[in-house]
Amino acid sequence: QVQLVESGGGLVQAGGSLRLSCAASGFTFSDFAMGWFRQAPGKEREFVAGISWSGSSILYAESVKGRFTLSRDNAKNTVYLQMNSLKPEDTAAYYCVADQYFYTSAAWTHWGQGTQVTVSS
Repeated sequence: QVQLVESGGGLVQAGGSLRLSCAASGFTFSDFAMGWFRQAPGKEREFVAGISWSGSSILYAESVKGRFTLSRDNAKNTVYLQMNSLKPEDTAAYYCVADQYFYTSAAWTHWGQGTQVTVSS
């Protein structure tokens, strides 16, 4: 079955960096778009970034554009989210997603269990 396992979350000071990883299994990784969502306490889940199956198309939420970089390694079945210049408002649980189609809504079929990112001021 499809598994998405996130790692790399943690506690960091404002201005710091983290790199999230998502290891995928149970499907043909190179055929699927991948992405990240986040959800802060009391807030709706929001789209962070998404990447096409080939990696040729990448979309970022305006709130993270210029600070976050999404990439994928199809040989390793892994997608990465490099997060720089982190702000307290980036604090959230971050979820890896996968689907054969690319969405900016929460319509993605497959979701990981989430990894917590906490940015202190």
